[in-house]
Amino acid sequence: MNDKTLEWISVGREEDLPEGRVQTVTARTVSICLSHFDGQWAAMDNHCPHQGGPLGEGSIETGADGECWIRCPWHGWDFDPLTGKPPGGHEDSGQTLYPVEIRHGEIFVGIEPEPARERTTTDVMAETMINWGVKRVFGMVGHSNLGLADAIRLKTVEGELSYIGVRHEGAAAFAASAYGKLTGRPAACLTIAGPGATNLLTGLWDAKVDRSPVLALTGQVQTQVFGPGAFQDIDLKSAFEAVTRFSQPVLSTSNHAELMSLACKNALIERDVAHLIFPDDIQTLPSDAPAGKPDGRVGGSVVTPDEWHIEQAALRINEAKRPIIVMGHGAVAAQQAVIEFAERIGAPVLTTFKAKGLIPDAHPNAGGVLGRSGTPIASWFMNEADIIISLGSSFSNHTGIERSKHIIQVDFERMQLGKFHPVALPVWGEIGAFCEAVGPRISKKRKADDQIKELAERWQMWRAEKESRLAEERGQGVHSAAIFAVLSELCPADAIIAVDVGNNTYSFGRYFESKGQRVLMSGYLGSIGFGFPAAMGAWAATQDFEEFAGHKVVSISGDGGFGQYPMDFTTAVKYGMDITHILLNNAQLGKISKEQRSGEWPVWETDLHNPSFAAYARLCGGKGIKVSEAEGLKDAIQQALDHKGPALVEVITDAELV
Repeated sequence: MNDKTLEWISVGREEDLPEGRVQTVTARTVSICLSHFDGQWAAMDNHCPHQGGPLGEGSIETGADGECWIRCPWHGWDFDPLTGKPPGGHEDSGQTLYPVEIRHGEIFVGIEPEPARERTTTDVMAETMINWGVKRVFGMVGHSNLGLADAIRLKTVEGELSYIGVRHEGAAAFAASAYGKLTGRPAACLTIAGPGATNLLTGLWDAKVDRSPVLALTGQVQTQVFGPGAFQDIDLKSAFEAVTRFSQPVLSTSNHAELMSLACKNALIERDVAHLIFPDDIQTLPSDAPAGKPDGRVGGSVVTPDEWHIEQAALRINEAKRPIIVMGHGAVAAQQAVIEFAERIGAPVLTTFKAKGLIPDAHPNAGGVLGRSGTPIASWFMNEADIIISLGSSFSNHTGIERSKHIIQVDFERMQLGKFHPVALPVWGEIGAFCEAVGPRISKKRKADDQIKELAERWQMWRAEKESRLAEERGQGVHSAAIFAVLSELCPADAIIAVDVGNNTYSFGRYFESKGQRVLMSGYLGSIGFGFPAAMGAWAATQDFEEFAGHKVVSISGDGGFGQYPMDFTTAVKYGMDITHILLNNAQLGKISKEQRSGEWPVWETDLHNPSFAAYARLCGGKGIKVSEAEGLKDAIQQALDHKGPALVEVITDAELV
């Protein structure tokens, strides 16, 4: 080395390494074995030439001949602690040495100036991903994705991507799924090969069945050891085949920009999961290929129904005396058009649970959620209706749309039309386009019933019923109705609410009165554990998109749900996520206990042994508040909402009062 051109980098102080010891240090990005032996210091390449074992994690040991050697911790190869030379029989050249200087007790190692970084295949793919509008990556960096991770790192340094390192890959997949549900844009999740990749599968299935765009980027073992059973080698393409719309390995001969473009296009257009597999040795191959772009590859998204269907819909609606609208999550981009349409015909708007919040409950036309998680208001109006106008709803058995009614179903996916049973009039088209086309042709007839007046009466009855339930006190915890009464009052109207699975979710659907907040849930998969990771995804969206900037993120779970990914509360603390989590702690899997009793099974193995979740939140560095009586709810929830960072309100609840 030419000492005049060296860059001298501090790697520690003399007192950090006792005589006769070695340790691994890093100078810039160079991994070095630093040794202190016989009063002297030496720095050498940290990688054993056998299999790359870290010499700095080894020890200085005395051989049979009385000489001392650095012994590699992996397979016992030996090297002189000061010269890096082997005793013979291995590599004749020995280890590369770096000059060492001690300056006022501080240890400096001299290394060559960093060369210009060569552009790689994964640089091309990261640039392509960004061109397609990907802004966020959730994941874990590990040994089989380091080249890809470095390409992502460079783009985060340049401000073109944002990265969140999670504690469990399942949380990354749920966060990405929620991000896609909220924004309609794909986020990526990054993992290593083997178990890191398979940990994504539950969250990816959530995205798939709820039609959320997600990009999965998984590391893989080197191509030359595919198949015979190398460490962490599994057939990822087969493992991901059922859950993905697009899944391909990245090879040296691939058109790397085109491969990433196809992955992004499948995620975005098909609203599905796209997956790319990155073998370790492919990630750092040099490439001068240009990045891919979406220009000229994506058409418009509005499908207008044909004239006959518009005429038929208008005719049938005009003849109805008691029309109702069931608005599903498929109408999320057209909620205002649906509300205006409902006002024109004087129809109650009932929502599916996934669509809760798309019309505020205080709106004169709002009828609340329909189905198992819904209100008696919605059920009553469905039973009394003479025609159901289903807009973007999928006829889930949880929702329970009455199939015997005269149904006009509108959806922009043709496969959803009459999917489970015939409907009177299936209409293919985008929801907003349908409302715009049909609206001018319909009017509320004088002979039609005044359902808006009836709605007000039904809401009055239901609110009185909810109020009466607050008096149900058994001394075993807070009533769920009390929690959601306070949250209905305090939660900001523009908040994003991520809910989990279980009795807490049913109670939220039934008791929480929405001001128009956006609700995220694991709809068709119904996966426990979704709530808090989903809130992390929603928080990321508030940082990435102006339309969500400044919106408060709230998540709700039971103790069972939060217990799935509790360590990712530290992730929220690390990144300063402004999330308020409401945790209903009844010390059991309450929904399963109810199902066992209703099925006349013994209640078995649903009890939970919990820590103090509020204390846990504080130990993680966030705000934690515990509430045992209804009187403390308002102050605790308000404190948590006001806190600028992750906050958890643990409410001890009565499992029977839901």
